[in-house]
Amino acid sequence: PFTPYGGSYQPSQGSDDDWDDDWDDNSTVADEPGALGSSYPDYEAAGGGASGRYRLSTRSEPSLGPRGAGHPPGHPHPPGGGGAAKSSATVSRNLNRFSTFVKSGGEAFVLGEASGFVKDGDKLCVVLGPRGPEWQENPYPFQCSIEDPTKQTKFKGMKSYIAYKLVPSHTGQQVHRRYKHFDWLYGRLAEKFPVISVPHLPEKQATGRFEEDFISKRRKGLAWWMDHMCSHPVLAQCDAFQHFLTCPSTDEKAWKQGKRKAEKDEMVGANFFLTISVPTGPGASLDLQEVESQVDGFKAFTKKMDESALQLNHTANEFARKQVTGFKKEYQKVGHSFKCLSQAFELDQQAFSAGLNQAIAFTAEAYDAIGDLFADQPRQDLDPVMDLLALYQGHLANFPDIIHVQKGALTKVKESKRHVEEGKMELQKAEGIQERCNIISFATLAEINHFHKIRVRDFKSQMQHFLQQQILFFQKVTQKLEEALHKYDSV
Repeated sequence: PFTPYGGSYQPSQGSDDDWDDDWDDNSTVADEPGALGSSYPDYEAAGGGASGRYRLSTRSEPSLGPRGAGHPPGHPHPPGGGGAAKSSATVSRNLNRFSTFVKSGGEAFVLGEASGFVKDGDKLCVVLGPRGPEWQENPYPFQCSIEDPTKQTKFKGMKSYIAYKLVPSHTGQQVHRRYKHFDWLYGRLAEKFPVISVPHLPEKQATGRFEEDFISKRRKGLAWWMDHMCSHPVLAQCDAFQHFLTCPSTDEKAWKQGKRKAEKDEMVGANFFLTISVPTGPGASLDLQEVESQVDGFKAFTKKMDESALQLNHTANEFARKQVTGFKKEYQKVGHSFKCLSQAFELDQQAFSAGLNQAIAFTAEAYDAIGDLFADQPRQDLDPVMDLLALYQGHLANFPDIIHVQKGALTKVKESKRHVEEGKMELQKAEGIQERCNIISFATLAEINHFHKIRVRDFKSQMQHFLQQQILFFQKVTQKLEEALHKYDSV
């Protein structure tokens, strides 16, 4: 439903009016003087005005000259390669300024143009685990349930909306959120984290929003979304997400303050990459050829998974449709035919045939009931599988952009190495580019590892659930048939 990365996410036009925004006002980040500190001279407000986003200023120098002189004290990644600028060669900029690599800030970061002071609370750590780079685990894991969707009204019943009760396990305090609150949070996170797959929300729906089936389906979709948010070591600890989970529903002032703080976050775009801390020391550097091979392998994997998920979704959908309509109808046809036979037999008034007539009539009812079982079954087993596939199709749609950022960084490294070999660039500058590409590679591989980890967890539990429900279903069918069979014992 959205283009999720590189700050290109846009809420639907006029959404503040259309959604009757009861927790926002007209102020934006760009309107407030002093929103950006003096240590960010290379930034200026984006032309979007009300979007409240910032982009790299076009005033930044096109070359890779020394930029370290003015960076704030304590900055962990000096942005430039020091030394006198003897060489004239620069790593070229992408011609497509709309590419994800450029819009995410990845290009500016790799070229050494990001400068900002990273607070300890903003640091995102990648560690080396048994399977390679991994996001550092959340030391305080938690879960959050989404229950009791209730229809609420305002303006004396003129406006209606659905509110969901959220109960995070780490606070135990319930809060109520509307879909638009989820949508706002998704927008902030998709813009902030260009190398993390932020799960897509269940799609919007203009009509039938208050129908029971739709509300139930959306709640299940939001529950899967919430599970993936809480399971991600980075997203779960993000300030905006914690604000969303913990700010009391009744405290409008606190909500607005947290919302504005999230929208004024300076660690976005190129600065986001400064927050990533990676392993250092002997044995911690990545082989770029190996990284490229791993990323290419994952790209091929996601393409194949996407194709098979689409196929399975189509097959499951067709099978569910047949069960709800075709199978039910066919079993009830058989039941009706048995019923007609028993009615015909009843015309024979012999006392000894009464038991047979009743047994055949019972068999007819059993087949009728089995037809109903078939119609009800998809919501027990196939629907949950399709809900999971929908969530993963969202993740799979995110990864081309994540891979594009990493590929763009690798391209800059190759170009800088060529310049060094030709004697057009100092080795120190090229090493700076490689070091910053290394950071993006660590983060990308950590995200790929996390994806595989939750994929195995989710599909294991979902397939177990599917087969358990199938077994229960056929046990119910068998039970109906056995009950019918025993009716003939006394004939």
